[in-house]
Amino acid sequence: QVQLVESGGGLVQTGGSLGLSCAASGRTFTNYIMAWFRQAPGKEREFVARINQYGRGTYYAGSVKGRFTISRDNAKNTVYLQMSSLTPEDTALYFCAAGVTISSTGGDYVYWGQGTQVTVSS
Repeated sequence: QVQLVESGGGLVQTGGSLGLSCAASGRTFTNYIMAWFRQAPGKEREFVARINQYGRGTYYAGSVKGRFTISRDNAKNTVYLQMSSLTPEDTALYFCAAGVTISSTGGDYVYWGQGTQVTVSS
């Protein structure tokens, strides 16, 4: 089992920045590809970004590329999502997830956190 706990969400104005963290515990962190997903009210969950086990490979959804940066610190068992140039369209519940498949599909991720809310005001 892997336990994931997100933090760092909050309220930010349009154009602002926010950083999310996801702390992992349980099994060996470097076994897992880590990803961020988000779900806005009334919408389906969508992929945001992923990073491979040692941080050398990252991949972003087109809607966030150039604005969001995913990173990980394996010594701290933590994955991060730095978000900038935020817009109201980024408002959502943000989840981190762990899996062993290089994928942008939520169903391929085995472990999930409870989510942290990001709200961007206009």
